[in-house]
Amino acid sequence: MLWYVLVLLLLWINTVVLPLNFSVFLLSVFVMATLLLAYFCRYQLKNTECHGFYRFFAFVGIIWLLLQALPWWHYKLISLRQCIALLFFSISLGLLIASVKQLHMRGHANKGERRDARENFQFENTQVLVTSGIYQYIRHPMYSSLLFLSLGLLCKRPAIDGWLVVLFIMAMLYLTVRKEEQENKLFFGEQYDVYVSRSKLLIPSVW
Repeated sequence: MLWYVLVLLLLWINTVVLPLNFSVFLLSVFVMATLLLAYFCRYQLKNTECHGFYRFFAFVGIIWLLLQALPWWHYKLISLRQCIALLFFSISLGLLIASVKQLHMRGHANKGERRDARENFQFENTQVLVTSGIYQYIRHPMYSSLLFLSLGLLCKRPAIDGWLVVLFIMAMLYLTVRKEEQENKLFFGEQYDVYVSRSKLLIPSVW
Protein backbone atom coordinates (compact mmCIF):
# COMPACT_ATOMS: atom_id res chain seq x y z
CA MET A 1 0.00 0.00 0.00
CA LEU A 2 2.78 2.44 0.94
CA TRP A 3 4.74 1.73 -2.26
CA TYR A 4 1.58 2.31 -4.28
CA VAL A 5 1.09 5.72 -2.63
CA LEU A 6 4.75 6.66 -3.21
CA VAL A 7 4.59 5.71 -6.90
CA LEU A 8 1.45 7.78 -7.37
CA LEU A 9 3.13 10.68 -5.56
CA LEU A 10 6.17 10.55 -7.85
CA LEU A 11 4.00 10.38 -10.96
CA TRP A 12 1.95 13.32 -9.72
CA ILE A 13 5.08 15.41 -9.05
CA ASN A 14 6.54 14.67 -12.50
CA THR A 15 3.35 15.36 -14.44
CA VAL A 16 1.66 18.13 -12.48
CA VAL A 17 3.88 19.82 -9.96
CA LEU A 18 7.22 20.27 -11.71
CA PRO A 19 5.81 22.44 -14.54
CA LEU A 20 4.45 24.86 -11.92
CA ASN A 21 6.38 27.62 -10.15
CA PHE A 22 8.34 26.81 -6.99
CA SER A 23 5.85 28.32 -4.54
CA VAL A 24 3.03 26.22 -5.93
CA PHE A 25 5.36 23.24 -5.86
CA LEU A 26 6.03 23.71 -2.13
CA LEU A 27 2.34 24.16 -1.40
CA SER A 28 1.52 21.02 -3.37
CA VAL A 29 4.17 18.99 -1.52
CA PHE A 30 2.84 20.33 1.78
CA VAL A 31 -0.67 19.17 0.94
CA MET A 32 0.52 15.73 -0.17
CA ALA A 33 2.78 15.30 2.87
CA THR A 34 -0.06 16.31 5.19
CA LEU A 35 -2.42 13.81 3.57
CA LEU A 36 0.20 11.07 3.87
CA LEU A 37 0.77 11.96 7.52
CA ALA A 38 -2.97 11.94 8.12
CA TYR A 39 -3.10 8.38 6.80
CA PHE A 40 -0.41 7.22 9.23
CA CYS A 41 -2.11 9.11 12.08
CA ARG A 42 -5.65 8.11 11.16
CA TYR A 43 -6.32 6.40 14.49
CA GLN A 44 -5.14 9.44 16.45
CA LEU A 45 -7.30 11.76 14.36
CA LYS A 46 -10.36 9.62 15.12
CA ASN A 47 -9.86 10.10 18.86
CA THR A 48 -9.69 13.71 20.01
CA GLU A 49 -9.06 12.53 23.58
CA CYS A 50 -5.63 11.02 22.83
CA HIS A 51 -2.36 12.94 22.83
CA GLY A 52 -1.64 11.93 19.23
CA PHE A 53 -4.52 14.07 17.97
CA TYR A 54 -2.73 17.29 18.94
CA ARG A 55 0.70 15.94 17.99
CA PHE A 56 -0.51 15.50 14.41
CA PHE A 57 -0.98 19.26 14.05
CA ALA A 58 2.47 19.90 15.51
CA PHE A 59 3.90 17.62 12.82
CA VAL A 60 1.96 19.52 10.16
CA GLY A 61 3.47 22.79 11.40
CA ILE A 62 6.96 21.29 11.26
CA ILE A 63 6.38 20.12 7.68
CA TRP A 64 5.40 23.67 6.76
CA LEU A 65 8.50 25.13 8.41
CA LEU A 66 10.75 22.60 6.69
CA LEU A 67 9.37 23.28 3.23
CA GLN A 68 9.57 27.04 3.71
CA ALA A 69 13.15 26.76 4.97
CA LEU A 70 14.43 24.65 2.08
CA PRO A 71 15.08 27.53 -0.36
CA TRP A 72 17.09 29.30 2.39
CA TRP A 73 18.94 26.24 3.66
CA HIS A 74 22.39 27.27 2.40
CA TYR A 75 21.90 31.04 2.51
CA LYS A 76 24.85 32.66 4.33
CA LEU A 77 26.01 29.41 5.87
CA ILE A 78 28.65 31.23 7.91
CA SER A 79 26.33 33.47 9.90
CA LEU A 80 24.97 33.71 13.43
CA ARG A 81 21.49 32.44 12.64
CA GLN A 82 22.85 29.47 10.70
CA CYS A 83 25.10 28.58 13.64
CA ILE A 84 22.13 28.85 16.03
CA ALA A 85 20.08 26.68 13.68
CA LEU A 86 22.82 24.05 13.69
CA LEU A 87 22.94 24.17 17.49
CA PHE A 88 19.16 23.65 17.73
CA PHE A 89 19.30 20.79 15.22
CA SER A 90 22.10 19.13 17.18
CA ILE A 91 20.16 19.40 20.43
CA SER A 92 17.06 18.04 18.72
CA LEU A 93 18.92 15.05 17.31
CA GLY A 94 20.66 14.36 20.62
CA LEU A 95 17.36 14.38 22.52
CA LEU A 96 15.76 12.08 19.95
CA ILE A 97 18.58 9.53 20.05
CA ALA A 98 18.76 9.57 23.85
CA SER A 99 15.01 9.10 24.28
CA VAL A 100 14.64 6.35 21.66
CA LYS A 101 17.56 4.47 23.20
CA GLN A 102 16.04 4.50 26.68
CA LEU A 103 12.55 3.54 25.47
CA HIS A 104 13.98 0.66 23.46
CA MET A 105 16.14 -0.59 26.33
CA ARG A 106 13.75 -0.20 29.25
CA GLY A 107 10.21 0.49 28.08
CA HIS A 108 9.15 -3.04 27.00
CA ALA A 109 6.88 -1.47 24.44
CA ASN A 110 3.90 -3.27 22.89
CA LYS A 111 4.12 -6.34 25.15
CA GLY A 112 1.40 -5.89 27.77
CA GLU A 113 -2.04 -4.46 28.21
CA ARG A 114 -1.16 -1.32 26.24
CA ARG A 115 -0.34 -3.22 23.06
CA ASP A 116 -3.88 -2.78 21.73
CA ALA A 117 -3.84 1.02 22.05
CA ARG A 118 -4.02 1.75 18.33
CA GLU A 119 -3.92 5.50 18.92
CA ASN A 120 -0.28 5.13 19.97
CA PHE A 121 2.68 4.20 17.82
CA GLN A 122 4.18 0.87 18.91
CA PHE A 123 7.20 2.38 20.63
CA GLU A 124 4.89 4.49 22.81
CA ASN A 125 3.11 1.52 24.38
CA THR A 126 5.63 1.12 27.18
CA GLN A 127 4.75 -1.18 30.05
CA VAL A 128 7.49 0.14 32.35
CA LEU A 129 7.87 3.76 33.42
CA VAL A 130 11.23 4.85 32.02
CA THR A 131 13.00 7.23 34.43
CA SER A 132 16.67 6.71 33.52
CA GLY A 133 18.96 8.47 31.09
CA ILE A 134 17.48 11.62 29.64
CA TYR A 135 14.17 10.70 31.29
CA GLN A 136 15.55 11.37 34.76
CA TYR A 137 15.68 15.07 33.83
CA ILE A 138 12.66 15.58 31.56
CA ARG A 139 9.54 13.50 31.01
CA HIS A 140 8.98 14.21 27.31
CA PRO A 141 12.35 14.48 25.53
CA MET A 142 10.85 13.56 22.14
CA TYR A 143 8.60 16.58 22.25
CA SER A 144 11.55 18.68 23.39
CA SER A 145 13.31 17.38 20.28
CA LEU A 146 10.43 18.58 18.10
CA LEU A 147 10.50 21.96 19.81
CA PHE A 148 14.21 22.48 19.12
CA LEU A 149 13.76 21.21 15.57
CA SER A 150 11.07 23.86 15.03
CA LEU A 151 13.32 26.59 16.41
CA GLY A 152 16.15 25.45 14.16
CA LEU A 153 13.92 25.61 11.09
CA LEU A 154 12.74 29.05 12.14
CA CYS A 155 16.36 30.23 12.26
CA LYS A 156 16.79 29.10 8.67
CA ARG A 157 13.99 31.44 7.63
CA PRO A 158 13.01 33.85 10.45
CA ALA A 159 9.90 35.31 8.79
CA ILE A 160 6.71 36.47 10.51
CA ASP A 161 4.68 33.51 9.28
CA GLY A 162 7.42 31.24 10.60
CA TRP A 163 7.13 32.76 14.08
CA LEU A 164 3.36 32.27 14.00
CA VAL A 165 3.74 28.64 12.96
CA VAL A 166 6.28 28.03 15.74
CA LEU A 167 3.85 29.48 18.28
CA PHE A 168 1.18 27.17 16.88
CA ILE A 169 3.54 24.18 17.18
CA MET A 170 4.35 25.13 20.78
CA ALA A 171 0.65 25.28 21.60
CA MET A 172 0.02 21.88 20.01
CA LEU A 173 3.00 20.33 21.79
CA TYR A 174 1.78 21.76 25.10
CA LEU A 175 -1.66 20.22 24.57
CA THR A 176 -0.01 16.96 23.52
CA VAL A 177 2.12 16.84 26.64
CA ARG A 178 -0.76 17.68 28.99
CA LYS A 179 -2.93 14.98 27.44
CA GLU A 180 -0.12 12.42 27.61
CA GLU A 181 0.51 13.35 31.24
CA GLN A 182 -3.11 12.43 32.00
CA GLU A 183 -2.74 9.13 30.15
CA ASN A 184 0.47 8.26 32.00
CA LYS A 185 -1.02 9.08 35.40
CA LEU A 186 -3.98 6.86 34.60
CA PHE A 187 -1.75 3.95 33.55
CA PHE A 188 1.18 4.21 35.99
CA GLY A 189 -0.71 5.67 38.96
CA GLU A 190 1.15 6.92 42.03
CA GLN A 191 4.47 5.92 40.51
CA TYR A 192 4.02 8.61 37.89
CA ASP A 193 3.12 11.25 40.51
CA VAL A 194 6.42 10.57 42.25
CA TYR A 195 8.23 10.83 38.93
CA VAL A 196 6.53 14.16 38.18
CA SER A 197 7.69 15.57 41.52
CA ARG A 198 11.38 15.06 40.68
CA SER A 199 11.54 15.82 36.95
CA LYS A 200 10.76 18.62 34.53
CA LEU A 201 8.35 18.60 31.62
CA LEU A 202 10.42 19.55 28.56
CA ILE A 203 13.56 21.49 29.50
CA PRO A 204 15.97 20.30 32.24
CA SER A 205 15.99 22.48 35.37
CA VAL A 206 13.69 25.00 33.68
CA TRP A 207 10.25 23.64 32.74
